[in-house]
Amino acid sequence: MSLLMAIDTATEACSAALWQDGNVLSRYQVAPRGHTELILPMVEELLAEAGVTLTQLDGLAFGRGPGSFTGVRITLGVAQGLAFGADLPLFGVSNLQALAQGVHRHTGCDTVLATIDARMGEIYAGGFALEQGVMTGTRPEAVLPPAEFLANCQDQWQQGAGSGFVTYPELTERVKALCEAVPFPEAQDMLPQALKDLAAGRGVSAAEARPVYLRDKVTWQKLPGR
Repeated sequence: MSLLMAIDTATEACSAALWQDGNVLSRYQVAPRGHTELILPMVEELLAEAGVTLTQLDGLAFGRGPGSFTGVRITLGVAQGLAFGADLPLFGVSNLQALAQGVHRHTGCDTVLATIDARMGEIYAGGFALEQGVMTGTRPEAVLPPAEFLANCQDQWQQGAGSGFVTYPELTERVKALCEAVPFPEAQDMLPQALKDLAAGRGVSAAEARPVYLRDKVTWQKLPGR
C-alpha cells in the first residue's frame, strides 16, 4: 500500500494529485498568475477527499523543472514546506517527463517529444520512451532555439506535446503535437516516476531537494541607452 502526493506550478498550469493504492485523485487549473493561491487549497482538498492527513503520506513528488523560474521556485518552496513539517521524503520529477507521461496516458503511444516554451526564443525539449510504464528520457533535456533543435536532431517520435509547439509551430515538422490535449504538465503524470523512486528509496529530504532550470540566465530588459 502506498500514499503519494504530487504538486506542480512550473508552467501556466497549477496541479496536484494523490495516489491512494492505485486510485488517483487530481486537481488541475490553468491560471498563470494564481499558483500561490491555488496550490495549497488543492492539496487540502485532495487530502480531505481521500480521508487522510499529510503525515500519513509516504512521500511528496514535485515538478523540479524545467519551467518558469518563478513557477519552479513556488513548487519547490511549497514542497519543502510540506515535507519539512510532515517529515516526508521528496521526489523531484522532470516537467518534460510529466508531459510525455501525459501523452502516454491520453493516447497510449510510447515515444514522445516534450517541449516547453522557454521564452527568449528558446524551448526546453526532451525525448522520452516508455519503459515498464514510465516515460524515460532517451536524450538529455536541453534549452535551445527551435531552429537549432530541428537542424541537429534526427530522432523520431510518435507524438509531441507542450507549449513549445504552440509558440513554435515549425516543430510540427518533426512530429505531430497534441497541443490541445496535453498543453502543460500535470501533477498526476509525475506519479509513475515518483512511485518508482519511492520503491527504490530514492527520496531526498526537504533540505536536499533541488530545482532543475536548464538555463542559468534570466530574462531581463535593457535599460535605455544600453
